Amino acid sequence: MNEKVRDVFDSIASKYDSNRKKLIPCFDELYSIPISLIPETSSALNVLDIGAGTGLFTSFLLEKYPGSNVTLIDMAEGMLDIAKMRFKDKKNVSYIAGDYIEHDFGGTFDAIISAMSIHHLPDAEKQRLFTKIYNHLKPGGVFVNAEQVSGNTDAIETYYKKEWERTIRENGVSEEEIASWKERLKLDRESTVERQINWLKEAGFADADCAYKFYKFAVIFGVK
Repeated sequence: MNEKVRDVFDSIASKYDSNRKKLIPCFDELYSIPISLIPETSSALNVLDIGAGTGLFTSFLLEKYPGSNVTLIDMAEGMLDIAKMRFKDKKNVSYIAGDYIEHDFGGTFDAIISAMSIHHLPDAEKQRLFTKIYNHLKPGGVFVNAEQVSGNTDAIETYYKKEWERTIRENGVSEEEIASWKERLKLDRESTVERQINWLKEAGFADADCAYKFYKFAVIFGVK
């Protein structure tokens, strides 16, 4: 993962959660639908959250499955510090400050989750990561990714960005906040939903699909 990305997110760690809710018009759906794709089990789930940041996505998971054992990994230690405060009373949450592309996780998981992180990777690294995720899932395990994606054509991409700006302006987001988001967009390496589903299938996932999409935001998943 690019160190510049790490530094940018460390710098905005304290505002990250509130920014998500303001700048993602479909916030509730984007963060809750992926959790509904994780099947219930009689035993505690073993879950890995990659690019976990402040633990926002994990908080949705633990609301539904409070007994889950969750490992959070992120390069931005400032973001993880907030996650540690969020879950300070939970003994079933652990943390890794590191690059999830390179880190050796050792074992396997019932579910691997991610939100608004993988789009920072070049396409080749996304493909490499999807294979790694597949290898670290138990049979029947699920990978769910709440993600920022690109349109299939330049014209569609332009339309999506225009509609996103219109929507958040109507919701009262300031021009300063929009400008700050646009600056961070320069770090992104978005890919289309179609390409990512194909990469998941190439990695070995038996089932892969898009469960939800709202302009530039999508929930992509694969089942091993």
